[in-house]
Amino acid sequence: MSWPSLDPQMCAGLTLPAQFIPTVAECVSHQPSNQWLNHAYAHCTELTNVHSKSFYFSTQLLPARKRDAIRVLYAFCRTSDDLVDMHPETAPERLQQWLKTLRSTPRHDDPVPLAWHHVRNHFRISSKLESELLAGVEMDLSINRYATFADLWLYCYRVASVVGLLSMQVIGYAAGAVPYAIKLGVALQLTNILRDIGEDARRNRIYLPQEDLERFGVREQDILNGVRSPQMQQLLQFEMQRAHQLYDESWQGIGLLHPDSRFAVATAATVYRGILDQIVRNDYDVFNRRASLSLGAKLAYLPNILWRLRKLNREFPLDQWGQV
Repeated sequence: MSWPSLDPQMCAGLTLPAQFIPTVAECVSHQPSNQWLNHAYAHCTELTNVHSKSFYFSTQLLPARKRDAIRVLYAFCRTSDDLVDMHPETAPERLQQWLKTLRSTPRHDDPVPLAWHHVRNHFRISSKLESELLAGVEMDLSINRYATFADLWLYCYRVASVVGLLSMQVIGYAAGAVPYAIKLGVALQLTNILRDIGEDARRNRIYLPQEDLERFGVREQDILNGVRSPQMQQLLQFEMQRAHQLYDESWQGIGLLHPDSRFAVATAATVYRGILDQIVRNDYDVFNRRASLSLGAKLAYLPNILWRLRKLNREFPLDQWGQV
């Protein structure tokens, strides 16, 4: 299966040398310098824990200094996304105000912008990638259908792959990592889309490509009404196979990340991929049952992840990274 291509300029934000990108230890001390930053970082950690148990679980495996920064990134992404999802009637105005907030000096009592401003400056986070992410959020204001998978790929790239590219500027990466990160991001977003079909339908959003609905004989109204059918199951199986292939093709890229972050990224990818298996266990009922994994189920993945990482580390030796 071939994948849509992206304009190379869309990845132009990754302009630092292709060797090791500076870690937080080289840019900033682990603890923020004042009580407001401490509070802001703690707020972002709590927001991550409340809204994404899987992401919180996976980031526990990062070194503390990187873990804090990645959770701030999550909080920034979550807050941006919620502007559209939680307040659709005022979303355009709220998004414009959010953009102004991000471009100005943050207030000490506004925790997410304050923490994000701190992380963005100290890690030299690409402003182009930040803008690309916000462009993806903005797509939800005007687009609620996607004609082709190529159209959907752009959306997935902006709201998910870009998050991976931003994360790489925190955790460190080597040359060649970007294409793998893009595929992993699309796989993760496809998983999100499949899990949330029922929830999105209640907002009159159908992310599954119209060309795929036609291919399997599924009508828009069937999705909006939550109709389960053999045709719907075949459509889900097709999209899940797409996601599985992207997960498979992105795995090697984990070996191009800094060694102290590989376990966390591998766990995030594997646990999220497990949602697809849970959809199957739920008998493909994406309208009434939200696929999720228990803590025990997540822990059960860890031995196999470690085994696969050992093989990967033999291909991408740890000592090439030197001291960090």
